Amino acid sequence: MTYPHDFRADRAWALAADAADPLAGLRVEFLIPPHGDAEQVYLCGNSLGLQPRATRQALIDELDDWGNLAVEAHFRGRHPWMPYHGFVRDDLAGLVGALPSEVVAMNSLSANLHLMMVSFYRPTRERHAILIERRAFPSDHYAVESQIRFHGYDPATSLIALDPDEPNGTISDAAIERALAKHGDRIALVLLPGVQYLTGQVLDLKSITRAAHARGCVVGFDLAHAVGNVPVDLHDTGCDFAVWCHYKYGNSGPGAVAGCFVHERHARSDRPRFAGWWGHDQSTRFQMGSQFVPTPGADGWQLSNPPILALAPLRVSLEIFKRAGIDRLREKSLALTAYLAWLIETQTGGALSIATPREPARRGCQLSLRVNGPRDAGRSLFEHLNARGIVGDWREPDTIRIAPTPLYNRFADCHAFVEAVKEWAAPR
Repeated sequence: MTYPHDFRADRAWALAADAADPLAGLRVEFLIPPHGDAEQVYLCGNSLGLQPRATRQALIDELDDWGNLAVEAHFRGRHPWMPYHGFVRDDLAGLVGALPSEVVAMNSLSANLHLMMVSFYRPTRERHAILIERRAFPSDHYAVESQIRFHGYDPATSLIALDPDEPNGTISDAAIERALAKHGDRIALVLLPGVQYLTGQVLDLKSITRAAHARGCVVGFDLAHAVGNVPVDLHDTGCDFAVWCHYKYGNSGPGAVAGCFVHERHARSDRPRFAGWWGHDQSTRFQMGSQFVPTPGADGWQLSNPPILALAPLRVSLEIFKRAGIDRLREKSLALTAYLAWLIETQTGGALSIATPREPARRGCQLSLRVNGPRDAGRSLFEHLNARGIVGDWREPDTIRIAPTPLYNRFADCHAFVEAVKEWAAPR
């Protein structure tokens, strides 16, 4: 498919582009929050995705099976609970570009990050450092520092924080390469994002993995802002592991069950891990032996039986992604974000600056925007937008994040956002 790039600033152009959009029909599958008699302009899917209409019935079905079948629903439910995590496996693998055996939906993102570091952060006297970005999401900092201390090392010497080296706070490929050249011999783990949460920058996972592996480092990625946003092709990157959440672009609800990837070369790994009954080999699990034998693949890192009421929304969302196709969604996303950037740069009179990279391949849905003025101006604009039913989010100290999400956002949403900015910026 081809989206228009002959942008115009009038609303009629945006409506015509939406009418011609082959993915436009996906929007009706989501609940758009109201604003007065109209719908919100919801541009905050990078923080919490909208609810698919089918989610409510999926949850009711599981509650009904619980009520009508009780324990027998493990085997006789509409979606039997015993193999339930398998119902999301293939579609999840397709979304993240992995083999089905390489992915599992379990726990929360930070819990999965800790479980992965138990196995993949194995510090030695010579190689004990973890490389992260200085502006990583705080939870990643907390997890990394606590793992370093747990192993008896000091974050002051074992945590290497990569500083942004580009004008808007983004990180160049060259900066990552320099850090690996300088510190590679003492780095045990490289842990970087797929999409940086504050700037919206997309990182090149394959080149990072190749460069880090060449230095003998293990590589993991936090894909919280990447999965469902951009294609990540995890198997082909060659990274060792990845973790992510599903409540943002994954549209699976607040605090949704998270995802985890372990590359197939570790499928039968003897690396240490924290073990649980549900990670035990399925063929002998119910023999109730005391000797842990891990299921090959990512399933072997599971601890407990799957949370059915958390997996049901994920199953619904992944089915939508399967029908839409992540590559087709990416094509629409590129067009939406390009249109929004063009409107901001040509129609707002310099009121906003875009911190997200200009190159399409280096950004996803999200544009991170700074108001050209004092911090109070930024908060003023944010509140102005909210009052008009235009929902983005604010990140300290000075950033408004706006994310036109291709599953349910439209060119008209981008136009409405910029019209509201123009209204706020107009002389009073």
